[in-house]
Amino acid sequence: MFALPRNVWILTASLSLFMSLSVFVIFLGGIIGQSLAPVESLSTLPVAMIVVGTASGIIPINRVMSIIGRRRTFLGVCVYTLVIISLAITALIIESFYLFCMATFLFGITTATMNQFRFAAIESVSENLRATATSAVLIGGLVSAFLGPELATLGKDIFDTSFVGSFVLLSGCFLLAFAFLWFYQQTMVTNETQDIPARGLSVIIKQPVFIIAMSSAAVGYIVMSYIMTATPMSMHIIDNFSLEHTKFVIQSHVIAMFLPSLFTPFIVKLLGLSKMMIAGVLLYFVCIAIAYMGHALDNYWISLILLGLGWNFLFIGGTSLLPSTYHEHEKFKVQSLNDFLIFSLQAIASLSAGLFVFNFGWEVVLLSVLPLLILQFITLTWWLTIRSKN
Repeated sequence: MFALPRNVWILTASLSLFMSLSVFVIFLGGIIGQSLAPVESLSTLPVAMIVVGTASGIIPINRVMSIIGRRRTFLGVCVYTLVIISLAITALIIESFYLFCMATFLFGITTATMNQFRFAAIESVSENLRATATSAVLIGGLVSAFLGPELATLGKDIFDTSFVGSFVLLSGCFLLAFAFLWFYQQTMVTNETQDIPARGLSVIIKQPVFIIAMSSAAVGYIVMSYIMTATPMSMHIIDNFSLEHTKFVIQSHVIAMFLPSLFTPFIVKLLGLSKMMIAGVLLYFVCIAIAYMGHALDNYWISLILLGLGWNFLFIGGTSLLPSTYHEHEKFKVQSLNDFLIFSLQAIASLSAGLFVFNFGWEVVLLSVLPLLILQFITLTWWLTIRSKN
C-alpha cells in the first residue's frame, strides 16, 4: 500500500478534508434542523438535502471533469465550497431553515466531487492495484470521523449564534484541501481503446458485473445512510442521550467505515470481492439485530460500528468492480450513471429517515431495510455461483 503513487496519497489527504464536511452535516444537520424546522418531522431535511444535492451534482461535475480535467475541477470546487459555507453561516444568523437546507443542498456539489476521488485514484494505478488504491483513499475518512464532529463542537459557542464558529472552522479544511490538490497530477489518458466504438449505456448496464458493482455500492450506501441519518434523531432527540454520546457513536461509525480500508486489500486476496461483499451484507443483518434489541448506548454503538464495516465491504467491492465494465473513453458516462443511481437512492433513504423515526419509531427504521438486504444477498450469491462455474 505504501508503494502507491503520490497522487493516491494527495487524494487520501484531500478526501479526509472534503469528507469532514459530510460528517459535519450528518452530525449537526438534524440538530440544527430540529431548532429551525417549522415541524419536527422536517428536522433531518438538511441532512437529506446534501444527499439530494450529491445526486443532482454528479452528472454536471462529471461533465465538467470531462471538459477541463479532474485537477481544475477539484481546485474550483474548493473555492465554491467556501462560498457555500458563508451561505450556511448567513442562514444560521437569520434563522432561516430553508436557506440552511439550500446551503446543504449546494454542498452536494462538494460531495459529488469528493466521490470522484476514488476513480481518480484508480486511474493513477495499474489494474491489480485498484482495490488497494480505493482502500488507501478511503483511509482519509478516518481523519474526517474525528475532524468533522470536533470542528462542530469546538466552534459551537465561538460566536453569539450557535454553530457559526463551527462553519468558520470548517472553511479551513477547504483552504488546506486546495493546497494539497494543487500538487495533484492529471492522469494521462491512454489511447489503446480509442478505436473501439463507444457502447450505449443500455448495453453496459446489462452486464452482470455492472449490476453487481452498482447494486452492492447502492445497497451499502442506502442502508448506511438511512440508519445513520436516523441515529442522531433517535439518540439525542427521542432517547435524550447527550450531544457528546451522540458524537461518540457517530464518530465510531465513521471510523468503522474507513478503518477496515487498512486491511481490505488483504481481505480481498483472502476472500475475493464476491465473498467480501456477501460478508458486508451479513454484517448489516447483525447490525440490525443488535440495534433492534434495545435503546441502550451499547446497542447504538455496536450496531453503528457494524453498519460502518458492512458499508466498507460493499462499497469497496462495488467500486473495485466497476472499472471492469467500461473502456477508458466510456468512463465518465458510466461513472456518472453509477453514482447518480447510488446517490439518488441514498437521497430517498435520507429523506425517509426523519419521517420514519419520528412517526414509526427506531424499530421500524431497522426492519424496513430487511427486504433490500435479503434481495442483495440473493443477488450476490447468484453472482458467486456464476463466477465459480467459470
